[in-house]
Amino acid sequence: MNVLEVSKLSLAIGDKPILRSVSFAVAPGEIVGLVGESGSGKSMTLHAIMRLLPPPAQTSGSIVFEAADLVASPEREMRHLRGRRIGMVFQEPMTALNPVHTIGRQVAESFRLHLGLSPAAAMAEAGERLRRVGLPPDRVPLDRYPHQLSGGQRQRVVTAIAAALEPRLILADEPTTALDATARGGVIALLAGLAREGGAGLVFVTHDLAAVAGIADRILFMNAGEIVEQGPAPAIFRHLAHPYARNLLAASILPRIEPDAAPASTEPVVRADGVSVTYARGVKAVDGISLQLGEGESLAIVGESGSGKSTLARAILGLEPLSGGAVRVGGVDLRTARGAALRDARRTVQAVFQDPYGSLNPRHRVGRIIAEPLHLLDRPLPAAERRARVAAVLEDVGLPADTAARFPHEFSGGQRQRIAIARALISGPRAIVLDEAVSALDVTTRAQIIALLRDLSARRGLAYIFITHDLDAARAVANRVIVMRQGRVVEQGAIGEILNAPAHPYTRELINASPDLETVLRAREAGITP
Repeated sequence: MNVLEVSKLSLAIGDKPILRSVSFAVAPGEIVGLVGESGSGKSMTLHAIMRLLPPPAQTSGSIVFEAADLVASPEREMRHLRGRRIGMVFQEPMTALNPVHTIGRQVAESFRLHLGLSPAAAMAEAGERLRRVGLPPDRVPLDRYPHQLSGGQRQRVVTAIAAALEPRLILADEPTTALDATARGGVIALLAGLAREGGAGLVFVTHDLAAVAGIADRILFMNAGEIVEQGPAPAIFRHLAHPYARNLLAASILPRIEPDAAPASTEPVVRADGVSVTYARGVKAVDGISLQLGEGESLAIVGESGSGKSTLARAILGLEPLSGGAVRVGGVDLRTARGAALRDARRTVQAVFQDPYGSLNPRHRVGRIIAEPLHLLDRPLPAAERRARVAAVLEDVGLPADTAARFPHEFSGGQRQRIAIARALISGPRAIVLDEAVSALDVTTRAQIIALLRDLSARRGLAYIFITHDLDAARAVANRVIVMRQGRVVEQGAIGEILNAPAHPYTRELINASPDLETVLRAREAGITP
């Protein structure tokens, strides 16, 4: 008997259709992958199952779980099921977790609410559940808060909450988005184990085709609120029939920088010499790193969360005080530069951050947001010229000029990242630091943004420092790579040489933790667990 049976599920919010006659089933211990672009309806399908929908939502069809139709179930019955019989792993753990409560209290909540345990007994159970997901209290105390954990640790806490009472169904909504390769592999193995060993049904929503191909029994491709193709994994990837599914597969395979594509050596746009950043209690986030970035060159910096990549980026941008070493931009030392020299250095290197929605002021129109860096120019620009420059960079990133009059919330994630790139371009920089700029994007949008970055580099001669945990993206953008671990460089060189024949064990570990789709498919076809 199936754990879940969804039949002809349709959903509309107001007069806008969101889901159209969605049907699928999940058996005990089965892992069903649900894939598609952003906006395809994947997350809304899970929210409909959990009955976590906005009040204007109108639902038809049936969602049968343990003989009850959830579409018609009263809210009090849903409160009984949520957390106890159906667990959900939400996409963004920092948003899903309450920042003012300890992780122990948040995991213990299910035991208090559903089982009526005393606070002490509930906390003891919480410690055991956290131990099961790889966070033993002797290493990660129950009194820690979410902000004191890494991204992978926070996702494990969210998973512990979802699986605390051993539910019959687990819904995982993009549980590995923005996690580094090592953390991603750990969370995927954890979720798969909960299904295989505990007999729970698992619906795994993702845009990471390699991840889902490695664990799913069946895969459903979703587009515009409909399931357009489905079948057993991994065989489905070899016989895709629907154009949308084939296009999604094609977008997941990124082109690579050719071996001879590295520009000739030039005077460095950015030079870091022995850069160190030390935090409280003597923790060295960056420990004596030196690098150079030439005109038109692309340098990838890779490593797991906590390796110091983003701290190094902030140091290069002059946003992090150095405890040692120096950063020079266009020959200007950021420690001593003042006035016009500092403005020129700031104009030379701009930044694009990981979360475009978080980096764009939601209360300002796009035109004002993009024009912000123009204060770095030597003279103020007339209003007409400012508008012309905004229109020009919008065109450069593939957006219409009337985008300037709208607000960030009116755009998709990929469009918002294009807006962030336009803001970085408007001051006429020679280099851009991109900090995980494609990590949270679906495969189609990721491919589009990477194609845009390559085009801009070719047309404008832009240099990039491309910080990422996505090795495929690094291969598609960068000529050279630096591998960081615990604040230090463990390996560096031409990206093809390093990633094809790594010398350091840590680099090999990163590569093994991020297999491409073809490698995963071949392993499963050979009967090997990736």
